[in-house]
This record gives sequence, C-alpha cells and structure tokens, in this order.
Amino acid sequence: MTRQKIFLPLLRSFAGILLCLGAATPLFARASSEQSQSITLYSGRGESLVAPLIEEFTRETGIVVHTRFGGTSELAVLIQEEGTRSPADLFWAQDAGALGALSRRGLFRSLPEDILKNLPEMYRNSSGDWAATSGRARVIAYNPQVLGDLPLPETVFELTRPEYSGSVAWAPTNGSFQSFLSGMRALHGDEATTRWLSEMISQGTQSYRNNTAILEALGAGEIALGITNHYYLLRFLAEDPDFPVQQAFFTDGDIGNLVNVAGVGILDSAQNSSGAEAFLRFLLERSAQEYFTSRIYEYPVIDGIGRNPRLEPFQRLIQASPSLNLDALEDLEGTLSIMRRAGAL
Repeated sequence: MTRQKIFLPLLRSFAGILLCLGAATPLFARASSEQSQSITLYSGRGESLVAPLIEEFTRETGIVVHTRFGGTSELAVLIQEEGTRSPADLFWAQDAGALGALSRRGLFRSLPEDILKNLPEMYRNSSGDWAATSGRARVIAYNPQVLGDLPLPETVFELTRPEYSGSVAWAPTNGSFQSFLSGMRALHGDEATTRWLSEMISQGTQSYRNNTAILEALGAGEIALGITNHYYLLRFLAEDPDFPVQQAFFTDGDIGNLVNVAGVGILDSAQNSSGAEAFLRFLLERSAQEYFTSRIYEYPVIDGIGRNPRLEPFQRLIQASPSLNLDALEDLEGTLSIMRRAGAL
C-alpha cells in the first residue's frame, strides 16, 4: 500500500482545491509590495495532509502562502541557523518539542490574547508564543498474526526484553518520536533514556523512514510491533477495513502513551505577522478543526467539535497519557545529541 493510496480519499474531498505547491515553485524572497498579500510558511506537516487547508486559506483570505515543506526537526534547525534572516513568517511543526526548542531560543513572538484565550493550557506553552492546532497520542501498533502468542508489552521499557528482539519498528528521524524521547528524558532521566536506546538498538530494532512505512511493514507481516502515532493506522483502515494491524496503549501513565500536538509559532522576525496570525486563526476555526479530526484522525484543540467515532474518547487519551507539561519537550538539541551518541541517528 502506497502513501498516495492512503491519502487519496483525503485529497478527493478537496478535489476542487489546488495543492499550494502544485502550480508554481515556492518563492521565499518576497518583494515588499506583495508582503501584505503573502506569507512564508515552513511546514513540518506533510504536504499531502495540509496542502488542501493551505489552499483553502488562500481562497478565503486572498493571502498567498509560500510553503517550504520538510522534516520538523530539520526545519527547526534551519530556522535557528537563519536567525533573524529567516524568510519564514511562521513555523507549523509536527510536534511540541521543535516548537519548544525555538521558543527557548526566543525566536517566536508572543501570540495575541484572542488566540490564546480559547485554548486549554495543555494546548499552548507557558510563554504564550506557540499554539497547538491538533492533538495525537503515541501507541503501540501490532500485527496479531506475526505477534502470535507473545503478549503485548505493558510499558515501552519492556520492548527491550529478549522475547521482542528483532520484532520492533521505530522511525528515529521522525519529530514525534524525538519528542517522545524528550518526554522520556523529562520523566526518567538521560541515563535511562540512553540505556533504553542502546538496548533497543542492540536487540535489532528496525528503523523506518517514517510512521507510514512502519504501518506498511506491519501490514506486510515484516515486523510484529511498531511505536507510532495513533492516527496512522486509522488512515490505513479507512482505505482497507481488513488491514491486518491493531493498536493499543501501554499501561496508563506510561511515556509510550505521550499525548503530543502539532502547532504553530510566529517568528519574531516575521515580515507579515498579521498574515501569519490570520493563518493561525484559520487553523483554529471550526472548519479546519473538523478537517483535522474527520480527515486526518487527530484530536481538535477547541471545544464544540464532534468526536470522530474512529477515535478513542478524549478522556481515555488523558487517562492513558503520562502527566507531563509540553514545555518539558523543548530540549530537542539534547535529545538529538543523545540519539547520535547511542547510534539511533
């Protein structure tokens, strides 16, 4: 099953909307005369997922969005390197860790109160300079036929047991995985996190380029278990109800169940901050929030959005998640350093 096949229903629902990068090559150097009518977005969210929303924003507001897509952590590093010279007005990250890393360096401006006031505290950082746009949870996905009589691990730390040797998949370059490791560091310390990484590597954990590839491998019977985000399996099941993979939470409170968010921060050096604020407000409106939950299978961050019946109830999500403030995920550089030393990157 290909990525294109998985996202086809999503894109069909926006058949009348052009992909924002489909018509022209992005332009990152903008003339001053067009600044009020354009913004530059660095997006760690996949193009197939969010391009329809970006184009809808342009259609509604007339503001053209020049988008640079890439990995969340790579774009966060790029923004740090560019500093005040960055052409980006705003950064749409896949996870809170990358947002926290830039906030920690003072690269975001404070968000207006009218944006923050409608968001629960768990969906914005304490500094008020980034806001969540959707939520998700970490899970353990598995192929029951390949797993056989092996019980599911109760905690993510049990994945290092000998019986799971060579049976587990992860995507170490993925931003959500890296934020999960930052959470592990915050709750259990650097030493325990480094030891877990080293033990996982030594027992033959299989690395994949992203979470979609993990689900493809699980479905093909190549691997028994994969640590991923909850919504990937739901997308596969929407395309093929007989897809032979299931998923579960670890024991309640385990770091393997970390609830994380995608979110947006506006750069302090933004050339069009008002346009960037308009884009963030658009993402927090009902239509965009319904898109996140009905088409991408993520959790809305505002009240009043009907629950997608394919999703676990939100209260179950909170029950399973460890008690951890998202500000604790901000040391992305420290996490990447530990991963490199352990040989995970």
